Amino acid sequence: MNIGSGYLLIVEDDPDIRKLLDTTLEFKGYRVVTAQNGKEALEIVQKELPTIVIADIMMPQLDGFGLVHRLRINPETRNVPVVFITATYVTPEDKEFALNIGATRFIQKPVDLDMFLKTIADLLKLDRHPTIPAPMDDFKFYEGYRQRLEAKLDQKIKQITREEHLLGTHSETEDQDLQVSIRHAVRERDELKLLIEQIHKQIEKITKPK
Repeated sequence: MNIGSGYLLIVEDDPDIRKLLDTTLEFKGYRVVTAQNGKEALEIVQKELPTIVIADIMMPQLDGFGLVHRLRINPETRNVPVVFITATYVTPEDKEFALNIGATRFIQKPVDLDMFLKTIADLLKLDRHPTIPAPMDDFKFYEGYRQRLEAKLDQKIKQITREEHLLGTHSETEDQDLQVSIRHAVRERDELKLLIEQIHKQIEKITKPK
């Protein structure tokens, strides 16, 4: 494997956003490969090393944080730049954690396509890739990951409670929009709970006396 294989890997579970980024980059002449989650992305990377990985953070099976951690602990993929795009993990603490585990750039959704394309072009122009921090040890990674997930879960629970209280206080159209938002937030809440359970199991494995 060597950097310069010549393709950009988009890892995004939302089909509309995945298509938008794919189409935008292909229109600019880039070779693009797509994956729906981090697990699929790792399978693709094992076959051919991408020039840049562009990944959402919140995804099923293996999310963006887990994907970056896997890439950074593998010497073959350690220096592949990763651009995070996210609508959920947008606090300064989220960004700090993302950069500490080895993300190269951090872009908030909705994606500004001009800024996105400039970010990709700038990374491709670099003679050498940005300095990547040393891989974070598993305990430190999972502990930081747990904190970020629990903060997001708390936000989602508050959002659901707030929006449920607003139901019936607006027009029918606004109520329908609220119901869509609540359903989406409930799905994210359940995904976060599942992830937190998985992270606790990983921490127990690491800290269990041998």
